[in-house]
Amino acid sequence: MRYGGYIVLLIACLLSFAARAQEENIHSIYFDFDKDVIKHQERELLLSFIKDFDTLAIETIEIFGYCDDRGKDDYNFLLSERRAYAIKDYIVSQGIRNKVVVTIEGKGRVLINHDYAKDVSQLRQKNRRVDLILNYKVVPFVQQPGIYTEFPDKIVDGDRIILQNIYFDQGHSKLTASAKRELRNIAKSMKKKPNFNFEIHGHICCTPKRHKETFDRDTNKRELSSNRAKNVYLFLIQLKVPKKRLKHFGCGNQYPLNLTPDLDRRVEILVTQ
Repeated sequence: MRYGGYIVLLIACLLSFAARAQEENIHSIYFDFDKDVIKHQERELLLSFIKDFDTLAIETIEIFGYCDDRGKDDYNFLLSERRAYAIKDYIVSQGIRNKVVVTIEGKGRVLINHDYAKDVSQLRQKNRRVDLILNYKVVPFVQQPGIYTEFPDKIVDGDRIILQNIYFDQGHSKLTASAKRELRNIAKSMKKKPNFNFEIHGHICCTPKRHKETFDRDTNKRELSSNRAKNVYLFLIQLKVPKKRLKHFGCGNQYPLNLTPDLDRRVEILVTQ
């Protein structure tokens, strides 16, 4: 796989690529029962989360506090609000700009349906939390030679196609209906160019650097980028693209574009001969 100066090239580009307005990334911080003090372990995880991302790329931050289903409503609203402000104060103390924190809100208790809950104690523990939501700026890119957002009429060895309409839901590898429609067009283009082969590269976004790969919620295994590439590969074979012309790889989080999470959660096709 030949990335070379590819990532540097994209980061340097200007605005023009039509992407969604914002993408969010969520981190949850958990609290002990009836407490609003951040536990040491949760502080460490939160600090690691903050350090893994470019804070200058953050447009806004929203903070929402919650409680479990025990206690009175008024008390729970105040407790969830204190938890939210505890997180706000901590992240500001760690260098997050105060002005990007646009929402700090206590949501009160999270109700549990006891008829369906398998482990009420565990659910309550997960509901004693604060959700920190990061919304990123859009820094798209213009098309560059050899890098495309749709399948070009003429291709050469080494061309790279970022499949513009083939995105995935967070944590999932299953192809969406819109992705399948796009892949039908891709398959037609591939079959018209029988002298070329194609590598399918799956990518993920928004994971700590220490984890090269992350869990696929569809399989519950740490193989998300590999499964995204594989699902594209299998669908193209289903569309009668010869199997011998295709390969697929999971790239994990090794090649972020550092533009939008939506683009990092992507599939690319590398043209080979």
